[in-house]
Amino acid sequence: MIVPAENHDMKKPNVLVFSGYGLNCEEETKVAFEMAGAKADIVHINDLIAKPSILKNYQIASIPGGFAYGDDTGAGKAYGNRVKQHLSKELEAFLSRDTLMIAICNGFQVATSAGILPGALIANDSARYICRWVDLEVKSSSPWLKGISRLSVPIAHGEGKYFADKKTLESLKKNGALALRYTKGEISKHFDLPANPNGALMDIAGVTARDGRVLGLMPHPERGVRFTQLPHWTYLKEQYVRAGKKLPADGPGIQIFKNAVKYFR
Repeated sequence: MIVPAENHDMKKPNVLVFSGYGLNCEEETKVAFEMAGAKADIVHINDLIAKPSILKNYQIASIPGGFAYGDDTGAGKAYGNRVKQHLSKELEAFLSRDTLMIAICNGFQVATSAGILPGALIANDSARYICRWVDLEVKSSSPWLKGISRLSVPIAHGEGKYFADKKTLESLKKNGALALRYTKGEISKHFDLPANPNGALMDIAGVTARDGRVLGLMPHPERGVRFTQLPHWTYLKEQYVRAGKKLPADGPGIQIFKNAVKYFR
């Protein structure tokens, strides 16, 4: 449902979360933003195409994960083409303002297909759908990642291998747009898993554009916003209890959303 701008709490940044045709993580994404202190609306792409001027009411846009159009023509391609053909001008105007955008998993695939972010996401080297947690190293000064050096969050994809030509990779590196890289860390060591889950070139898990204001990443930070979502939280719980420490409430993913809210404060 679209909430009119006059009903928004202007003390909080307003977030537009894309939905429709197989995007299925909009509720989790909305909750993550609201946990972080924002006001989020889930908006169907048809409503946005019918009235693109509503983008003026928002400071943050998010394309969440899922399986848009069943990934029948390739992950994110059909939805990405729809965005490109019907909303390019309006999104360009939106991103020309001092706004933020995040594209998560299928949303990242949509954003690359729509030309919002460089590169492409192709089939995992294993040719299998992978659902697990990964460790990430932050390599960017993006507003989304401020103050974060490493974090662990889940992935769930079959076409998550980041791919780009040599020129694009060099440009990303030169401009500090290689935002996130898979690395060996607490999760991969604890569960004896390979650091890079899909064969992504240069271990890339996420990239940025527009001076870091646009972030695309394959991992799902919205699925790691609570401590009890960690795959080994019961093990960690025992450590906290034995040390006489209080259990934390937040998971590592919430900081990304808090950073977005803080950007506008």
